[in-house]
Amino acid sequence: MHNDRATLRLAWARKVLDDASLELAPASADASFRSYWRAVTGPAHSSWIIMDSPPAQEDPRPWLDIGARLAAAGLHVPAVHAHDVEQGLLLIEDLGSHLYLPALNDETVEQLYGDAMDSLLRMQMHVDVAGMQTYDQAFLRRELDIMPEWFLGRHLGVTLTTAEREVLGQAFEVLLHSAQEQPLSFVHRDFHSRNLLIVDQGGNPGIIDFQGALIGPITYDLASLLRDCYITWDRERVEGWVENYRMRLREARLIDDTVDTDRFQRWFDLIGLQRHIKVLGLFCRLWYRDGKRGYLDDLPRVFAYVSRVARRYHELADVAALLERHVGTRDLRESQTT
Repeated sequence: MHNDRATLRLAWARKVLDDASLELAPASADASFRSYWRAVTGPAHSSWIIMDSPPAQEDPRPWLDIGARLAAAGLHVPAVHAHDVEQGLLLIEDLGSHLYLPALNDETVEQLYGDAMDSLLRMQMHVDVAGMQTYDQAFLRRELDIMPEWFLGRHLGVTLTTAEREVLGQAFEVLLHSAQEQPLSFVHRDFHSRNLLIVDQGGNPGIIDFQGALIGPITYDLASLLRDCYITWDRERVEGWVENYRMRLREARLIDDTVDTDRFQRWFDLIGLQRHIKVLGLFCRLWYRDGKRGYLDDLPRVFAYVSRVARRYHELADVAALLERHVGTRDLRESQTT
């Protein structure tokens, strides 16, 4: 199957770019079956990306749909130059390989995050969400349930007692209630430093990996950005960014005057906690089910987010204690079960 896809995408790329000698080089891969390949062609050495999205595993139509919505709202996403939906092949603009993550430091973060939050506000104000699926309670709950199975069960080898399952269930209800309180907006769902690119032309950031977008809680993407699974900033700095963004949302009339600093911070904290609990399970699943080992290296950072945030809220102290007890002194980067 792997060789069949390689032959198919190369033949298709040569055809659409009218270059019989063209070769493809890996550009990037993500946490799905989708992959990206760079093609350089012509006397001007124009660079293109072939997105290979095997239809049986990764239907390319959501990517096309969400990308068109973002582009129509003035966001910088890869332009589509050709596509074959039935075969799952797209020829798209090459936004380069300058991800936010390696470029972020104390000197660059204000500018880069400023650009990112400008784009986020534009998304929330202007993207057409008609007909999009809602990030509802059932969806959020399914995501939370990934953690007990894959992080506690598969990675740590824990069998939860009935009482422990009740602790998890009570905590999950707190998170779901907080999510339900929030106004709804367009949600990218993975708006972070590995999906934002510094581009030479056309405006920063370039935005990728948006195919899973939904209508959901207004602080979700802000939490993805500022409590990034791949880089950490100090609490005071993050809370300053959060408050600044709250004021911008209020000026844009996306939230009203009843949403004060404390309420907005709680929304941000708890939707971020929902995300990070999900990610604890997701990163383990990517290793044990899909063979993608590298995600385990980021588990300690994600677990630290979970522990610190849960400890700030009395109604979540028990779930923090439960998770801390089972993790103990283990190195989460190492496989704990066979």
